[in-house]
Amino acid sequence: MAKDKSPRRPRAETPKGFRDYFGAEVTERKAMLDKIAEVYHRYGFDPLETSAVETVEALGKYLPDVDRPNEGVFAWQDEDADWLALRYDLTAPLARVAAQYRNDLPSPYRRYAMGPVWRNEKPGPGRFRQFYQCDADTVGAPSVAADSEICAMLSDALEEVGIPRGDYVVRVNNRKVLNGVMEVAGVLDPTNPEKFAHERGIVLRAIDKLDRLSVEGVRALLGEGRKDESGDFTKGAGLSGDQAEVVMGFMAAKRDTGAETVARLRELVGASVIGSEGVAELETIAALLDAQGYGPDRIVIDPSVVRGLGYYTGPVYEAELTFEILDEKGRKRQFGSVAGGGRYDDLVKRFTGQAVPATGVSIGVDRLLAALRAKGRVGAESHGPVVVTVMDRDRMADYQAMATELRRAGIRAEVYLGNPKNFGNQLKYADHRKSPVAIIQGSSEAERDVVLIKDLALGAKIAAEASVEEWKSQPAQSEVARGGMVAAVRAILERG
Repeated sequence: MAKDKSPRRPRAETPKGFRDYFGAEVTERKAMLDKIAEVYHRYGFDPLETSAVETVEALGKYLPDVDRPNEGVFAWQDEDADWLALRYDLTAPLARVAAQYRNDLPSPYRRYAMGPVWRNEKPGPGRFRQFYQCDADTVGAPSVAADSEICAMLSDALEEVGIPRGDYVVRVNNRKVLNGVMEVAGVLDPTNPEKFAHERGIVLRAIDKLDRLSVEGVRALLGEGRKDESGDFTKGAGLSGDQAEVVMGFMAAKRDTGAETVARLRELVGASVIGSEGVAELETIAALLDAQGYGPDRIVIDPSVVRGLGYYTGPVYEAELTFEILDEKGRKRQFGSVAGGGRYDDLVKRFTGQAVPATGVSIGVDRLLAALRAKGRVGAESHGPVVVTVMDRDRMADYQAMATELRRAGIRAEVYLGNPKNFGNQLKYADHRKSPVAIIQGSSEAERDVVLIKDLALGAKIAAEASVEEWKSQPAQSEVARGGMVAAVRAILERG
């Protein structure tokens, strides 16, 4: 008789395309988001937290590179036969909130939101299926003054977290201008907006990939299509050579000054009404930003910015970091985009049937954190807690009291809760935790009402660098009165 097979143990691994975040990463992210939230708060924006789950119908089909509502999202059918999905961004849930609570919210409604989003896409190096976003949006303001304010606020947020002026640029364009160019190119019919919609979607996504595909790669996608390095073929928009040249001319319209760029765009849109409207809006945004002191060293007009999402209807913007880093092969390259957004006046209308103007920006949290690490703004060696070691098992209450005293003084501290039999293991644990200080009190120290303070950071430094004479003159362990424990620990921490 065959033996029963024991149940297979689950594999201890994260699902493909997902990752875990540990102590320092979580702490760094929170510190960065707190700084961004301070900027948003100063601009009068309120926080909002929405459900991680939305109906597929509410999310809509706005993900780049997908055509069906439930493609590109993690979706499932619940017991009521409704299709639900994890949110793929923080904007679609905002549209639902703005419609659901339209009678209760102020108008305009200014909100910021921070949290994870999920996309059921093919993962790759640095590309995960769950990632953090940080958004700020204004709903109910038709004026492009709201767009200029978002751009200024984005600039301030980047500088607040540690990206200095000169290491970033916020690039601004207008989808209406691109629509005017596509009208001139013959792929947009103002009387029938749905005509050529598929082709326009491919054009948008192709231009949005300019930094990754190069000019020739974009040109191929405007035509019949292109084959990537792996041999996969992506079908193009099917534009003729002349049509493609009109679009390529739009991408190359940037000039030395904003005024010259706007003038060139006015030439490209010709008699297109919507194109001319977009050019005028860009002029207004540039004037508003200039009046606030946001010049071309921070914010510029750039026609190559289109944003891949299909719901943008007017101004679009993108924050690009301009400093160089080394890639995995040691080659120099610019860091690239860390934030983007734009105006989406029709998104709330899907729920209410009434036009509701809206504009906003989303910061890629993981990418911005990676940029700050590359600049040395975060990722410095962080200290763990002070560790109170356990010398006598029956005196655990005394050790807990020491930790409590340190905590009430604002010092991070913990009692060693592993097996205290081997004292060396306690110090190894403290080293693993990057603890700056260990507190030691055995029975003899308790009788004399003293503690031993072990400066672990100094001890490591002396062991690595100092001579025997220096080691003797700089003891890394000292004895202090029990009542002076907090002051002694604080002095070590402040020293550094």
